[in-house]
Amino acid sequence: MKDRRRWHTRGYLPHFDGDVCQFITFRLADSLPQVVLDRFEQELEANKLERFYSREKQIKIEEFLDRGVGECLLGVPELAQIVMDALYHFECERYKSFSFVIMPNHVHWLMRPMPTWTLSEIMKSVKGDTAFLINKHLGRKGAVWMPDYFDRYIRDSEHFEKAVRYIENNPVNAGLCELPEEWLFSSAHPVMRARLRG
Repeated sequence: MKDRRRWHTRGYLPHFDGDVCQFITFRLADSLPQVVLDRFEQELEANKLERFYSREKQIKIEEFLDRGVGECLLGVPELAQIVMDALYHFECERYKSFSFVIMPNHVHWLMRPMPTWTLSEIMKSVKGDTAFLINKHLGRKGAVWMPDYFDRYIRDSEHFEKAVRYIENNPVNAGLCELPEEWLFSSAHPVMRARLRG
């Protein structure tokens, strides 16, 4: 059997495929304008933060996303439901999900691919299927998601717990609800939590 654990890139971000737990972020096409990304890079370079560049850049991106820029299509319950259904569709067949949140303009997902599936195959399927269904629902064509996705493999149990807390508290920190369990499109919601554990 071919070893599926490897680093790769499609010209955007580096990714690691393998049977490891991953923290994934993917976002809508209009959620982060290139001019904003360029500004972040200039600020980091000016402040000589090269050593912390990728982490600091990711923090700035997350803070920007939580402002709700763009159409925020996933704030429409029917469209958020399309994404949530896609995350559950191949549960325990292609991957195991541990935590997720569908925000108005991005998605965080903590999961582990099954040994016969790569992360890139899973993400191509999730993003492709949901883009088709969202466009069909809206009666339009065009890009739904930004190219690529951000992934970080989970190092240990402490990192895992921190990722779960971050994901499930994202709607609270963004001012969308007061308690994590109030956000319907999240693994923190009681119905969703039961479904993941079921």
